[in-house]
Amino acid sequence: MNRTARIKARPKLTDPLLLAAWPGVGNISSIVAGYLHEKLPFKKLGELIAPLFFEPIGVLARDNVVDVPQFPASRFYYYKGKGQERDLILFIGDDQPSTDTYSLAEAVLAVATRFQVRRVITCAAALTRIHFTEPPRVWGVATSRELADELAAMGLENRSTIQIAGLNGLLLGVAKEHGLEGICLLGEVPAHASRIDNPAAALAVLEVLLRLLNLSLDTSDLAEAVREYRQQMREATAIAMGEYIEHFTQPIWQQGDNGEEEDEEDDEDEYN
Repeated sequence: MNRTARIKARPKLTDPLLLAAWPGVGNISSIVAGYLHEKLPFKKLGELIAPLFFEPIGVLARDNVVDVPQFPASRFYYYKGKGQERDLILFIGDDQPSTDTYSLAEAVLAVATRFQVRRVITCAAALTRIHFTEPPRVWGVATSRELADELAAMGLENRSTIQIAGLNGLLLGVAKEHGLEGICLLGEVPAHASRIDNPAAALAVLEVLLRLLNLSLDTSDLAEAVREYRQQMREATAIAMGEYIEHFTQPIWQQGDNGEEEDEEDDEDEYN
């Protein structure tokens, strides 16, 4: 069997959790994982062997010299918790492969179980009709009824049926097959703004995650990103509304008498 990961450290971790993240709708998972990686003193643990999962589509030439093929990074980090904090293994994938995602999920879990991980956490987006000015709620799904009830007791939204696309969802199913516990935290994202980063949903998810991990973390930088996001959305909404008014309405001074007479004749024909 081919090795699928290069492990560069052998830390002694106590009952660690695995948080795995890939880009997705609203980039919630990547924002949360990236923020944790920035704010906590994570150390390098290892990486997946990328050519086993990704196919290069070309190379880059710099000053007429060709570089070696480049692959998306798929790296592991670890954090030794202090006091009541949980030890944590963090996996950050820069991209999701177009095929063989199941094998990649198994490769991630193989590293996790090597360090006695028993619980896996992912993050994702829940597309709703929420307005961008509203505080997003967090939904919680789990690999067992007991875990789902625990999430509900924390005040998380509990929906009967939901599909979680991509590896942020698939990893939980594979974890369940391997007898591991799994949780996915989903932040609400406006359906009309699903293609842009959503720091508001990411912050809501991060706050729940910190409770699960017994971690205390300064989230002010992400809160500032939320304020900037909402301001940008207000400006974009104002521009869109202005364009709508310009293209789909007609100033009254351009309508003229003929239009009014035609309207009256149309009304008479309709009702007689």
